[in-house]
Amino acid sequence: CPVVLAPRSSSVAMPPPADIVKVAIEWPGAFPKLMEIDQKKPLSSIIKEVCDGWSLANHDQFALQHADSSNFYITEKNRNEIKNGAILRLTTSPAQNAQQLHERIQSSSMDAKLEALKDLANYSRDVTFAQEFINLDGISLLTQMVESGTERYQKLQKIMKPCFGDMLSFTLTAFVELMDHGIVSWDTFSVAFIKKIASYVNKFASDISILQRSLAILESMVLNSHDLYQKVAQEITIGQLIPHLQGTDQEIQTYTIAVINALFLKAPDDKRQEMANILAQKQLRSIILTHVIRAQRAINNEMAHQLYVLQVLTFNLLEDRMMTKMDPQDQAQRDIIFELRRIAFDAESEPNNSSGSMEKRKSMYTRDYKKLGFINHVNPAMDFTQTPPGMLALDNMLYFAKHHQDAYIRIVLENSSREDKHECPFGRSSIELTKMLCEILKVGELRKLIC
Repeated sequence: CPVVLAPRSSSVAMPPPADIVKVAIEWPGAFPKLMEIDQKKPLSSIIKEVCDGWSLANHDQFALQHADSSNFYITEKNRNEIKNGAILRLTTSPAQNAQQLHERIQSSSMDAKLEALKDLANYSRDVTFAQEFINLDGISLLTQMVESGTERYQKLQKIMKPCFGDMLSFTLTAFVELMDHGIVSWDTFSVAFIKKIASYVNKFASDISILQRSLAILESMVLNSHDLYQKVAQEITIGQLIPHLQGTDQEIQTYTIAVINALFLKAPDDKRQEMANILAQKQLRSIILTHVIRAQRAINNEMAHQLYVLQVLTFNLLEDRMMTKMDPQDQAQRDIIFELRRIAFDAESEPNNSSGSMEKRKSMYTRDYKKLGFINHVNPAMDFTQTPPGMLALDNMLYFAKHHQDAYIRIVLENSSREDKHECPFGRSSIELTKMLCEILKVGELRKLIC
């Protein structure tokens, strides 16, 4: 007999409306309240409903925030990020909180002041709170505290140095967090403030938190303001930064390289080579190899990025030489080629300058230039008229010949004894290798790579 299917029940559960979010809301001293939030209703109406449930007056002085580690305030702009099952907290409004903290950090009690600065450092990560605190001229208050802090608390530094260090650390942390929101221009800060921050790079070198935040502030100053770059460059030297790379804290090392990169990037063209020379004198490359790259720990992503930026900045100093053609009539440039020949074949004595010996000398030069692997045996200067690699190829050849003389002579002599059609003549190979390296290392593409 035919099978008769029973009709489906009409009581199938329907999914909740998309605009309804089920959350739990906390209030100190009370059991959490489970409720449904209608995302179509104004946030102020929802806050009033929550306040009424706990018999709290003046609902406009309250706000909702996430009860997780972020403690971020919920606003009309970000309320759509609330998920089902989220735990929220009823708390004082951003304006009220900012006003209270503004007053607390000016307390005469050092313990109260320290707790207030700790709270400020935490809340300043939230752009909603940050805007309210900045509206109270909070940035100026923090900078005044930094500028006068050392003098005002000299006795405290001697008696309660750890307490002072914590206060300064939280002050700088709050400042960094507030400025990171991009609400206030960096051009507004005084020379006194810059000098104080720069002094912390040396004075508090043993205090990791103060040093890290001071370096972060200096980097932001340099990157965000041309005027501040000039002032910071007057206060901070490479010699002051190098010791921080020789420590064991990778975060400090990362911020130190970031400051070096910022100074390098913002320096005028005529100052970059000068700065590169100073870095070379300070053995920056050797220090990075020893204390960063070969240290017994993995390199994190931010450190890898900063090292990459430093490499790009350094290599781009070669762009001018890479795009400079050799002038066959320039005797100084021709002397470099003569030097390559002299080192390779040890031509210490030259024939007498007579008409007969002149032809003999030209013939000898042509033979030697052929052994060196140049395309143009008569006038090898013509091999360096193509850009890239231009004069950079000749620079590399001369450096190799002078600093690795035995290897240079061996390569030239080995190649000169082979057939003319051998694949790796020194001159042509050096030019092509330099060109290839310029392409791989993207010399001359600074803006595109850094952005």
